[in-house]
Amino acid sequence: MYDFASPNAFLVHKMLPKIAREHDACVLFRPVLIGGVFKATNNKAPMVAFSDIPGKIGYMRIEMTRFIERHQIPFHFNSNFPVNTLNVMRAGIFAQGKDWESNYIDAVFNAMWIDDKDMSNPDIIAHVLEMADVPKDDIMNAMQDADIKVKLADVTQAAVDRKVFGLPSMFLGNEMFFGKDSLNDLTWRLGQKKPA
Repeated sequence: MYDFASPNAFLVHKMLPKIAREHDACVLFRPVLIGGVFKATNNKAPMVAFSDIPGKIGYMRIEMTRFIERHQIPFHFNSNFPVNTLNVMRAGIFAQGKDWESNYIDAVFNAMWIDDKDMSNPDIIAHVLEMADVPKDDIMNAMQDADIKVKLADVTQAAVDRKVFGLPSMFLGNEMFFGKDSLNDLTWRLGQKKPA
């Protein structure tokens, strides 16, 4: 589960497909509104939750930098952060199951966390989509579709019902793995599930 607003979801997005390939597994990316999850679970973004603990905030930056360096992931912390990703998340609902879904997810994540784009701005969103191999006009229209708005709220609530409290959250069967730091545990668990 992801929200484009989360830098850690971006980092997991860059790592997860490779892990899945190595274990002959399939990744299903599910859009969820991180703000809705936080509100429903009384959680807060780490920068808010730990704002009174300078050492913790500083360490989180070091840890992220180390992760990026170790895995050689191109990354630029978005200068517009926090970005309202509601429209691009609605479009994520619209993209589900379509043959261009992965192109859409890649384009928006890269725009946010490599190219430093303000993905709350409709003109910038349209330009990013135009550069990607996706149906720009259909996607822009879908962002205002009432059914899609409801579906995004519903899948966010379904995530909360599944005990999700933050993003990125991953599931292997019913087992949850939270955050980029759980990728090692997920890899280990995938290794256990090899057929006999």
